[in-house]
Amino acid sequence: MSLVNVHNEWDPLEEVIVGTMRGARIPVADKGLFAVDYTVYGSADRIPSGPYPPEIVDRTEEELDALAEALTDLGVVVRRPGHRDHAAEIATPDWRTDSSYDYCPRDGLLTVGQTVVETPMVLRSRFLEPFAYKDLFLEYFESGARWISAPKPRLSDDMYDETAPMGQRLRNLEPAFDAANVLRFGTDLLYLVSDSGNELGWRWLQSTLGDAYTVHPCRGMYVSTHVDSTLVALKPGLLLTNPARVNDDNTPDFLKGWDRLVCPELADMGYVGEHPNSSVWIGMNLFVVRPGLVIADRRQPDLIRALERHGIDVLALQLTHSRTLGGGFHCVTLDVRRTGSLETYS
Repeated sequence: MSLVNVHNEWDPLEEVIVGTMRGARIPVADKGLFAVDYTVYGSADRIPSGPYPPEIVDRTEEELDALAEALTDLGVVVRRPGHRDHAAEIATPDWRTDSSYDYCPRDGLLTVGQTVVETPMVLRSRFLEPFAYKDLFLEYFESGARWISAPKPRLSDDMYDETAPMGQRLRNLEPAFDAANVLRFGTDLLYLVSDSGNELGWRWLQSTLGDAYTVHPCRGMYVSTHVDSTLVALKPGLLLTNPARVNDDNTPDFLKGWDRLVCPELADMGYVGEHPNSSVWIGMNLFVVRPGLVIADRRQPDLIRALERHGIDVLALQLTHSRTLGGGFHCVTLDVRRTGSLETYS
């Protein structure tokens, strides 16, 4: 029986991958990295490339270990990435770079039904990120899972326009998207069209998943990167929404009948360095263990109280450097197996 089985964001969790910060670094500067993530620095040569400070790496690895232990205590099977040398050079005929980290398995890997998809990530430095998971994928494949990889994008300089408005910096020259642009609602999937996912990426995903699924392109909601600090599916019929980004006009039709818990004002959890890699909204980056139980950052008391008022228990943990590193609890996990079957909720 396939060890991979995931149909939505909320069914009871049975197996999960938790990321790691071992060897993490900020990649060498290139046009894509600047256009997608670092324009706030003004020029690519100001990107603070190199290893993250040891105190950030060590503290975060301890907190990831604590997350893994907490999930294990709940009866969940926890897997971790293998080791990679992030300082090693990656090269194609068009460019050279190094890697970043394996902190966020959610960013490049998508589980849908019994399928694992390696998505065509938009940054060169994340080109070979699935290598950290090859041993796991082989095991999942042997169990009966389907394992596919999207066509590797060329990611030439023409793919990026750092002078364009946000949402238009990733050009539509070839399919490219991060898995964190996608949320699963049974037979319906939401795909965020943004600087981390273009229109061709949506079309490729729809053609790959076939007629059993409808992939809904979501435009004009959040134009930067990733969707999981904008919308969180807590359980069937209930969304946690970002009040600065989500409104009636930009909500996909298949979700307009769902109730909304509007995220309260969040505490600023701080960051290290000149600029953060995430806004304060990373505080709503929750991970749903099962309907009625989520993992959230203990430094967000107003959000925790709001969730509890809606009958949702909170396992309060901490990722101290989530703004610095650009990833909260949903980012650093990849659900591999949940109980439940494919249903339609719209």
